[in-house]
Amino acid sequence: MRVLSLLLLPLRAPMLLLLAAVSVYLGLHWLDPQDGLSSAHHLAPLFWSAQCAQALLVVVCCCMPDLLLRRFSVMLAASRVVTLVATLLLVTIGGLYLLHLEVLSNVLILAASVLLVRLDLLRIRLVPPPPVLALMLAVVVLIGANLGHRLGTSQSSVDAVVPSPSAAEVQRARPQVSTGRRMSLLGRAKVPPQQAAPQTR
Repeated sequence: MRVLSLLLLPLRAPMLLLLAAVSVYLGLHWLDPQDGLSSAHHLAPLFWSAQCAQALLVVVCCCMPDLLLRRFSVMLAASRVVTLVATLLLVTIGGLYLLHLEVLSNVLILAASVLLVRLDLLRIRLVPPPPVLALMLAVVVLIGANLGHRLGTSQSSVDAVVPSPSAAEVQRARPQVSTGRRMSLLGRAKVPPQQAAPQTR
């Protein structure tokens, strides 16, 4: 019975399907960053790991905001030095996200999708513990992102196998006009039209 309810959960809470679709879109979008890190072969796994860690952090923050804020406030109340360091860290990270508005938009889209899933689960009166909910949504996000990543990789490999025609091939494919024909066309264009002779009565 529980397995059947879990299988029917996407139908009862359609926002789970929305979260999966957003994750697939993000997996496709992570292949083409602004900085072009994915073009370097040795930096592509590092970039992918950083994006997955960012997605997990967003999911955890949206699933357990009260617990994280309580722990954060306790940590800030412990020492002024810790408060200063945490404030500077938050300002620096926020500035980096604002400098890269594309990354900030991806984070906001993912956070909005996770919050919509939480509201949809509340609507059907299904409230799992926050760690369980965070684990479940993290699995959905990572599976969708990996699926989008595989789709994007296969599409890029197909584009690499079928190269675009070069300029020389395009020039070679154009119809060639002989030199004599070209000179005759230029001569006709330069010769002014003859005026008609006046008629004699």
